[in-house]
Amino acid sequence: IHCEVLLRMNDERGGIILPGSFMPAVERYHLAARVDKWVVSHAFDWIAQHQSQIDLCAINLSGQSLSDPQFLKFIQSSLRQADIPCDKICFEITETAAISQIQIAQEFIHTLSEMGCQFSLDDFGSGLSSFAYLRTLKVDILKIDGQFVRDIETNPINLAMVKSIHEIAHLMGK
Repeated sequence: IHCEVLLRMNDERGGIILPGSFMPAVERYHLAARVDKWVVSHAFDWIAQHQSQIDLCAINLSGQSLSDPQFLKFIQSSLRQADIPCDKICFEITETAAISQIQIAQEFIHTLSEMGCQFSLDDFGSGLSSFAYLRTLKVDILKIDGQFVRDIETNPINLAMVKSIHEIAHLMGK
């Protein structure tokens, strides 16, 4: 099973609040690294309990967390303490977050890849120089931006874009 951890909040009536409603405030008040630490801790616990059923679990990370030097140390320490193989973990970062701080993203990816973690570049294709960055960021997986996947069955341009991204990613072993 390949899975992805998705963060949601419960409202006072038991309804679900999607991240688009609360993450802007989290980021505005610079709480993203705290939220990501909570998510990573809980995800690692859950993966440890279900690891016989899981091949890969993706965990989204905020761009703010990438630039927090304590966050990388937290993940390294958590991975050493967790009772799970690192190759079951795939950290997802958005293309926008990665290219806005490319040197930090490269170091973050390199450090955790050395431990066995995988990386996914989310919303690929949303930036103007996506393919150039793809050669620079050593990620394992691409998640194509939803704007290209939407209406793929009726929009020949979107289909061509997805085919192009797929072909190049395949050539690069992604």
